[in-house]
Amino acid sequence: MRAMVYDRYGSPDVLELREVDKPELTDDGVLVRVQAASVNPVDWHMLTGAPYLVRMEAGLRKPKREGLGVDFAGTVEAVGGSVTEFQPGDEVFGARNGAFAEYVCVRKAVAHKPANVTFEQAAAVPVAAISALQGLRDKGRIQAGQSVLINGASGGVGTFGVQIAKSFGAEVTAVCSTRNVEIARSIGADHVVDYTQEDFTRSKRRYDLMLDIAGNRSWSDCRRVLSEQAILVVVGGPKTNRWIGPLGQVLRLRLASLAGSRKVAAPFLAKTNKEDMAVLQNLLADGKVTPVIDRRYELSEVPEALSYLGEGHAQGKIVINM
Repeated sequence: MRAMVYDRYGSPDVLELREVDKPELTDDGVLVRVQAASVNPVDWHMLTGAPYLVRMEAGLRKPKREGLGVDFAGTVEAVGGSVTEFQPGDEVFGARNGAFAEYVCVRKAVAHKPANVTFEQAAAVPVAAISALQGLRDKGRIQAGQSVLINGASGGVGTFGVQIAKSFGAEVTAVCSTRNVEIARSIGADHVVDYTQEDFTRSKRRYDLMLDIAGNRSWSDCRRVLSEQAILVVVGGPKTNRWIGPLGQVLRLRLASLAGSRKVAAPFLAKTNKEDMAVLQNLLADGKVTPVIDRRYELSEVPEALSYLGEGHAQGKIVINM
């Protein structure tokens, strides 16, 4: 099969499209012929080995795994002997390392693709939507009727964050740039703040929960717009620290918040799992979440897709077609 692989850290130029062995089918595995995949910031971190903290998992001097990519959608080709939920021919989507390839073998983070979404749309979902879901539900403890702010509402996590917060019954304010205002409105934001025209931290509106993907404001800025007992959940942040990356911003905010009633949630990494894939499956099937796709590339164009992601201006998700 064809797969996009790499054997050293670096820019997208180190990636190569090669013929590699098809993954072996395990007894509890599902072998999927990939129809589409999508690009996430985690792919950039794994490719570049930066911040250096990622090398604790990915490999200190060089990558432990040659494959890249996590999100996928495709058709089941075969299932292991202990698998009962899926059968050949099923259309599925999920998360598995090495998804920039024609086949993946997945064990847990996989679900049936709803009939009302395309392979491209389904492939855009897993990592970004699970990040938004776990940030809002698990870390932010979102409740119906709350006022929720999404800072950085136009990227992958942000566009899912707006829609998932709305599915919980929240009133959502989206912060984005001028060119993304209409996108934010189209996915259901009740209020949209164009940060090039208005500083949301100077607003009179107060929020019960803030999902911060941009990670570009200080605690004193955020505190001004947070209500008593509010929670700030940081999903992203500046890439200026080459050792720990956005984690430094989270730790600074969390330390600054210790004395008051407003809290910063503990740092977290989204964990793909079967249960949350089922939650996303239902949200897609019910039409409560619709992926926003910015650009489409072919498998051979993964380096170009990652270069575009690295520029930091993607509107929604970047999809790879096989």
